[in-house]
Amino acid sequence: MDKTKINETLRRNVALLSKQSDRELGMMPATIAPLPSVECVKRIVTLVKSIIFPDYFEKRQPDEAIRAYHIGVWMEELTTLLTKQIAHGLQFCEDCEANSTKAQVYAVAEEKALAFIDALPEIKRLLYTDIQAMFDNDPAAPNFGEVIFCYPSMNTMTHYRIAHKLHQLQVPVIPRIITEQAHSKTGIDIHPGASIGEYFAIDHGTGVVIGETAIIGNHVTLYQGVTLGAKSFKYDENGNMLNIPRHPILEDHVTVYSNASILGRITIGHDSVIGGNIWVTHSVPPHSRIQQSKAVDVAFQDGAGI
Repeated sequence: MDKTKINETLRRNVALLSKQSDRELGMMPATIAPLPSVECVKRIVTLVKSIIFPDYFEKRQPDEAIRAYHIGVWMEELTTLLTKQIAHGLQFCEDCEANSTKAQVYAVAEEKALAFIDALPEIKRLLYTDIQAMFDNDPAAPNFGEVIFCYPSMNTMTHYRIAHKLHQLQVPVIPRIITEQAHSKTGIDIHPGASIGEYFAIDHGTGVVIGETAIIGNHVTLYQGVTLGAKSFKYDENGNMLNIPRHPILEDHVTVYSNASILGRITIGHDSVIGGNIWVTHSVPPHSRIQQSKAVDVAFQDGAGI
């Protein structure tokens, strides 16, 4: 082994990779503060799970006073971690002043963190409606514990409900980190900007995609492979893509079966059923039943064909 050649190669490439290119600088925030930590964001989600499902993800404490003590400890850690990560994420805020002081940034971050803490009871309520919906929609679920422990859709919804609230609080970057952590584990891709009502169920789940501006009502069920996507994109006069509503609206009590694609800013009326393996690109009224056309079996004779 030629150590001289190895060292020369390492030194040359360290020098090249240590220099920040113009493109790299253009993709970095204007400040030089620390960036968000993926590991700390994971811990934030773990703490929220411990607070919302304390008997499932931590040692069971039937005594309410002891339970309150543990939740208080987790809440304190959550507030500290969340404030710091929000502060780091605020560098990516397009409307934020680049010359804000550290104290000003942390004051804004703390305000947003406390607003999130105030939202935890509602996040918990919504998640327990999701558990109920998944249990009611799946005869293979023997008990609620299996839904909470095992269902990838429940893991995804926990991440989504956390991320959606942070998105509503205009926290940059952090919400997307949270939803992508679930996406990488479950194959379910929900943008934190999507609006999802209560009693939401995803059966199986792999391959489900829900876009940023999708709006989903209450008591909606999706099966694996469903896409709630955009049909096309609009651009401004400079050729920049516009971030405008472009994903479907699903009203209450809608069921969408596997591998259906619902595209564009259309409305699926309440109490409708969308069959599997079809594209829907137009609005449908309430109580609709949309399914594939039946295959036509035709026998050709004497050289006849299509």
